[in-house]
Amino acid sequence: MNRDEAIRFATKYLEDLLSFFGINVAVDSTIEDDVIQLSVPSTSMNSLLIGRNADNLRALQTIVSMSLGAKEAEITRVNVDIADYKRARAERIAERAEEWIKKVRDTGEPMSLDLNPADRRVVHKLAEDYSDITTHSEGVGKERKLIISKIA
Repeated sequence: MNRDEAIRFATKYLEDLLSFFGINVAVDSTIEDDVIQLSVPSTSMNSLLIGRNADNLRALQTIVSMSLGAKEAEITRVNVDIADYKRARAERIAERAEEWIKKVRDTGEPMSLDLNPADRRVVHKLAEDYSDITTHSEGVGKERKLIISKIA
């Protein structure tokens, strides 16, 4: 399955999955950095679809990604966002990351943060804008932490 077919499949698959829950919406799809971006508009079911700690959102994402893998799609990485939840969260994390970076710059002391993979990615990307700051992740699985340090 080529890129275009993978995008169409992922979009239709998520729309069908949502319709199973009685949510009939058009899913917007784009591709960015070899990741299929699927955006679900706001509905009365947002809280159910997102779930506690975004667990349901990640589960939907995993289901779509695994179905692409089963179809041997060229692209299997998927990012599902519901009612711009992830975009808003990324903006909040970016604001906090600015504060963390300022603190590391002021004190010179590295900072260790317990963040989920998506939040770590936001901080890594933001830190690229600073020539005197570096970030990396340490640990495995749920114990993985983000380290922000000042370049000596």
